[in-house]
Amino acid sequence: MAAHGPTPATTSSRDLWPVDPETGQPIPPKEQPGYYPGYSTLSQQDFWDEATRNLVLDRVNNVPQIRFFIGELEPLMRAVCDRLLPQDDRDEAHKIPIFNYVDRKVYEKKIPGYRYEDMPPVQEAHLLGLRAIDEIARHMHGKPFIDLGPREQDEVLKTIHDGKPAAGEDIWQKMSVGNFWTLLMHNVLEAYYAHPYAWDEIGFGGPAYPRGYMRLERGEPEPYEKRERRYAWMHPPTALSGEVDQDYESPSHPQAGQPGGQGGTH
Repeated sequence: MAAHGPTPATTSSRDLWPVDPETGQPIPPKEQPGYYPGYSTLSQQDFWDEATRNLVLDRVNNVPQIRFFIGELEPLMRAVCDRLLPQDDRDEAHKIPIFNYVDRKVYEKKIPGYRYEDMPPVQEAHLLGLRAIDEIARHMHGKPFIDLGPREQDEVLKTIHDGKPAAGEDIWQKMSVGNFWTLLMHNVLEAYYAHPYAWDEIGFGGPAYPRGYMRLERGEPEPYEKRERRYAWMHPPTALSGEVDQDYESPSHPQAGQPGGQGGTH
């Protein structure tokens, strides 16, 4: 599995870990974060048909090579992916290669069958967006995005999330800031939650074909699944994820701001 990019030198790896609210101590990375300890979707692969099994195992065993975000684009896009969906609660062996799968999707120009009229083609949109992110970083903090600490990187990305980018005006005249944010998050979330390690984290039963499900009422787990075991955690001190802006309005959905919670990993 491809390793993630370097953590900024000013940030200790412990500062990136979620925090135990009772002890105030960082929670070390786990092989399997989430509320379903011991659950393994892959343990059920003998019940899947061959095509499904090969598809899922390919996601684990054959990580795509980087073909689009190459050269100086690679550390920048990798850093963006790492902040959009941090995996500091996972040990290195079980981190999901989000960046690699996003790169493959952009390289292959895959879209959901449509493109908003205020957005350029998918590859151009990513190139423009990365340029804007770096311009915002330099405007706000005087440094390139990859040289910022996690909290400063979050602050840069939050301006795009809020629809109020602090720089790159010429770029935002060429594409919608709200639709660019949606594009980024869609690709990152799709890459993460298509992976069986993420299924283990959320207790997803995996492919139902051909066996199917038998317990369809009251949220009861299947015999091979694990019951939910919640634990308390707080966001790491280096992240903005636990701070709620009560006045936030989505650039595409006004009045859509919602308080955060602890429904999953940070």
